Amino acid sequence: MKRCWGLWLVLSVVSSLAHAATPTSVQIAAEAWPEHTQADGRGLAWEIFRQVFEPAGVQLNIQSVPYTRSIGLVQRGEADAWAGSYHNEVQQGVFYPRWHYDADQISALGLRTQARPTLDTLDQYRLIWVRGYEYQRYLPKVGEYREVIRRGGILGMLDQHHADFYIDAVTEVDDVLSTAREPARYYVTHLTKLPVYLGFADNARGRALAELFDKRMTVLINDGSLRPIFQRWQQPYPFN
Repeated sequence: MKRCWGLWLVLSVVSSLAHAATPTSVQIAAEAWPEHTQADGRGLAWEIFRQVFEPAGVQLNIQSVPYTRSIGLVQRGEADAWAGSYHNEVQQGVFYPRWHYDADQISALGLRTQARPTLDTLDQYRLIWVRGYEYQRYLPKVGEYREVIRRGGILGMLDQHHADFYIDAVTEVDDVLSTAREPARYYVTHLTKLPVYLGFADNARGRALAELFDKRMTVLINDGSLRPIFQRWQQPYPFN
């Protein structure tokens, strides 16, 4: 009887500690992508994360930083998660949930003088993308590629034939194209879609938040609660 009482006491203490350790806030870092994760707190992704966490009693705190820095913050435990990752994009110090929250339409921007690329012909071209996005891991038959720090000089690289195509999510491709003096000189080719994830810190707090994220996403997808968010931001629904 004493052993049973002792076991019950231990289990009660463990349960109480686990309950007390449930995070009441989540710090998510992200690059300030227009209409997705804007620095002012507006955007499709921020709305999704609020819908996931806040009804469960977890306050969303956002931090706008460059993409590679957002990963470092999570790896060092200075943020709970970062937004915009592809699955298993980062291997060290992070934990991926089961559910993605969006999907990127991956596209290629090039001069109209170039033949249109396909997934099967990408190895025939010189590609560029922003450092940290690791598209060589997700696109088949990638041959020569370069990583750039900023998107500001991409059109110049295409114009001067230093690269054949710029690869990125279509929203970023469209942003780059919008800065062109003669946009008719270029065209955009859609290549594939990649699910987009939150990458959580690989610690007890991060795993608890990832578990909550998966539970809440299951509920929200099943009851259709996320559809109005995608409709409001005029983005395709990625859970059909």
